[in-house]
Amino acid sequence: MSHAERRAELAEEPLLDVPARSAGELAGWVAEGPVALSDDGESVILGSADPDSDEHGHWTLWCPVELPDRVAIEWEFQPVSEPGLAMIFFAAAGTEGRDLFDPALPARDGHYPQYHSGAVRALHLSYLRHKWPEERAFRTCNVRKSPGFHLVAQAADPLPPAEDAVGFYRLRLIKDGADVRFSIDDLPVLHWTDDGTLNGGPYGGGRIGLRQMAPLVARYRGFRVTPLR
Repeated sequence: MSHAERRAELAEEPLLDVPARSAGELAGWVAEGPVALSDDGESVILGSADPDSDEHGHWTLWCPVELPDRVAIEWEFQPVSEPGLAMIFFAAAGTEGRDLFDPALPARDGHYPQYHSGAVRALHLSYLRHKWPEERAFRTCNVRKSPGFHLVAQAADPLPPAEDAVGFYRLRLIKDGADVRFSIDDLPVLHWTDDGTLNGGPYGGGRIGLRQMAPLVARYRGFRVTPLR
């Protein structure tokens, strides 16, 4: 086992464990934009309450728990209907050392520029990019670092379109200091190491948030965040 693999071993107790079998389990999560939240008794179903809007149907849903650095973030995902985009923000905070929910920060309503070029310090992984024809023609997952629309890593995306999806896919995101790793069903997809040249160096801990572009509808369950040993 390599040194990097040893460092990615998980502690025994998770910091966050949300089965997400019912909508009530996400009652404390913070919605920005028109999130439509329901459940089927097995998973939560997330879509847009304004799916026909070109710009204002998209949304972000933040977990209220602030997390440390060096964690494994895991969840299960299944696209139900498309087109659209699914993304996760991680290591998220306000700029200038402020809390993400500091009332002094500009208000956010799900419009993407507020997140990539506003008062948010975050990494964002878009792992299903099926919104536009060019994204569906050549499918990649992207990592960006904000503030600033900095594309820092890109890899091939094995997730199928909704009509070909079979059950849930297990997504695992490792945030370990400067290292970011992403896998789907234990298939390594992406590995990026922050070289420190953007925005003052690698980010530490922060919050995670789910984001979708309308009119995507998707199912989620099994949110778990576990510290690394």
